[in-house]
Amino acid sequence: MLVRDHEPDVGELDGVDVRLATKDDLIDAVTDADALLVWDFSAVGVAAALPAARRLRWIHISSAGVDRVLDDEIRRRDIIVTNSRGVLDETMAEYVLGLMLALVKDLRGTFERQARHEWEHRPTYRLAGRRALIVGVGGIGRATAAMLHAVGVAVDGVGRTGREDDPPFGTVYDHAALHELVGAYDFVVVAAPLTSQTRGMVDASVLAAMRPSAYLVNVGRGELVDEQALTTVLRSGGLAGAALDVFSTEPLPAGHELWTLPGVIVSPHMGGDYVGWRDDLWAVFVANLTRFCSGEPLQNVVDKDLGYVPSR
Repeated sequence: MLVRDHEPDVGELDGVDVRLATKDDLIDAVTDADALLVWDFSAVGVAAALPAARRLRWIHISSAGVDRVLDDEIRRRDIIVTNSRGVLDETMAEYVLGLMLALVKDLRGTFERQARHEWEHRPTYRLAGRRALIVGVGGIGRATAAMLHAVGVAVDGVGRTGREDDPPFGTVYDHAALHELVGAYDFVVVAAPLTSQTRGMVDASVLAAMRPSAYLVNVGRGELVDEQALTTVLRSGGLAGAALDVFSTEPLPAGHELWTLPGVIVSPHMGGDYVGWRDDLWAVFVANLTRFCSGEPLQNVVDKDLGYVPSR
């Protein structure tokens, strides 16, 4: 296992030779290991240790995204990769809904006025009746679409392939058409996995095609969005605002302009993290470990070419 903090309770793994390791001693720990649990989200040290892992057959990652682990070495070798898909879907959807409400109700503006003891009555906008485009139609995207639909938001999606009649989405469009689509929506929600095809997909051309009254919400990966282009567009008033939970550099540097731009909500990569979430992530791994030890097929197997667990 790779563990940096918040160690799981390994006492229940009777009959399994468990070794806890940090990035500093992972190479020695993984040399004759059959399985590796990447418990630390940052996955620091995994790439350097892989060449020493002579017997490794399975890597489990305690997150939905696998981009920090999945490299050419793992793709080349006969190693099964699984993730924790599904654990955080509903809480991520709740977080997106909360961010969207905060944007249209200008909660940041209210909190700033409260800090100044300033009473300023003003009307805000409704969320019901708006249109949202969700980029990424996996578990998180689908849970978000269902939650938004329940509060009166019309939701379409962007995925690897286009299709109609795929509830809770109205229509799912091919990602190649993203820059042609975004101008029709009040919200663009980014919830896609980070792969070679999706990196930087929300670029300057996509941002320029969005409505000036629209909002961008990113809960996927920071590298999905061109942050410099986004900063420029926000500074110029080309977007009404943005809610960002992920960044290309984390933590977001203290002097970064995104901290202070009007209409921007910054949160520290916490969108899916609820009280008890680590216990639920651990349960997913233990269930798969039981399957691994008994020779049964594993759940949440990542397609190493796609970079995620395909849904359809």
